Amino acid sequence: MCLAVPFKIISTDGEMAVVEVNGLTQNISIALTPEALPGDWVLVHAGYAIHKIDEAEAKETLKLWEEIHEASQY
Repeated sequence: MCLAVPFKIISTDGEMAVVEVNGLTQNISIALTPEALPGDWVLVHAGYAIHKIDEAEAKETLKLWEEIHEASQY
């Protein structure tokens, strides 16, 4: 099973981007999503943005991740 996490693009430089979610920043490749721009949300898997998503979908996915994390603490 593969998992992808939503991140917001902060800046781009060629095929690379700095992304952020919940205070965590990472450098990733946007070679697979060249249309992605700063301010866009992308799904990130293994250091690559694999799909652009809208903000509502990103926030819903992050909410579900938080619920899973909370449930696993018991």
